[in-house]
Amino acid sequence: MLTNEMREALIQQAIYARQWAYAPYSEYEVGAAVLTDSGKIYDGVNIENAVYPLTMCAERVAMFKAVSQGEKSFTAIAVVTSNGGTPCGSCRQVMAEFGKDTVVLVADSHGKLVNEYTVADLLPDAFSEEDLHQS
Repeated sequence: MLTNEMREALIQQAIYARQWAYAPYSEYEVGAAVLTDSGKIYDGVNIENAVYPLTMCAERVAMFKAVSQGEKSFTAIAVVTSNGGTPCGSCRQVMAEFGKDTVVLVADSHGKLVNEYTVADLLPDAFSEEDLHQS
């Protein structure tokens, strides 16, 4: 169960992390914080590159940090941008890999919760392992 206190803590951690975003090209800084089912929080920021396809989103950085530490089950992820923008398609697909019931909190840079979704809400027909085994 995701409490209001945990929602606020995740949003605040994403706001804090956002200061480290590397976004010299778009100037669209993103911070993310993911809560694992074990209770740990991992954060991430977007990291741009002059070769645009090599850019990495904050959501994926946070989730990859968690996975690299053995976490594979997530309760929620908070995403903070200047205007409360939602995760991109690549991030939605990565989030779906680890649980379509994961709560996605989208907030602006002031910490105002703009919207709350599940991964399934954001990507209802996600490609999954089951799709690999269909002929």
